[in-house]
Amino acid sequence: MTLIALLRKLLKALNSEGTPGQVAVGIAMGAVLGLTPLFSLHNLLILALAMIFNVSMAGVFVGWAFCIPVGFLLDPLFHAIGSWLLLQASFLVPVWTDFYNAPVLALSRFNNTIVLGSFVAWLALFAPIYLLGRVGVAYYRRSVYDRLAKMKIFQAVKASKAYNLYRLFRPE
Repeated sequence: MTLIALLRKLLKALNSEGTPGQVAVGIAMGAVLGLTPLFSLHNLLILALAMIFNVSMAGVFVGWAFCIPVGFLLDPLFHAIGSWLLLQASFLVPVWTDFYNAPVLALSRFNNTIVLGSFVAWLALFAPIYLLGRVGVAYYRRSVYDRLAKMKIFQAVKASKAYNLYRLFRPE
């Protein structure tokens, strides 16, 4: 995804008609897709939940895109968390054994230290990501958008025929 496409998705999410809470939940749910290895059962479940509930899909894609580089940078930390949970926390051994022997749960890949560590880290970060996203979206809509709307380039884009065509076919 190019930087311009990411910026466009970010602006689409910020200017969407969803509430700041819907966008923030989308960003927090998308964060798991960027922080954890992509092909895991929990990511499929998160995407399904985002589609079922009234969550901003633009927010999901923004959270995903922004957290991909963070996930790569934090992989050593995720490995350490996962290693501790899988190998050193002996009281969890029966849980992991039962989990791995369950037919569907084995597809979760929680026997991988990075998958488990990044998922646990995401669980711990979900509330802070949500709160920061909610405050950030509300602040943007309250003060930044008004300043952007006064800029000549912004007015030129809104006055263009392409934008008017987009507004004609935009779902309400």
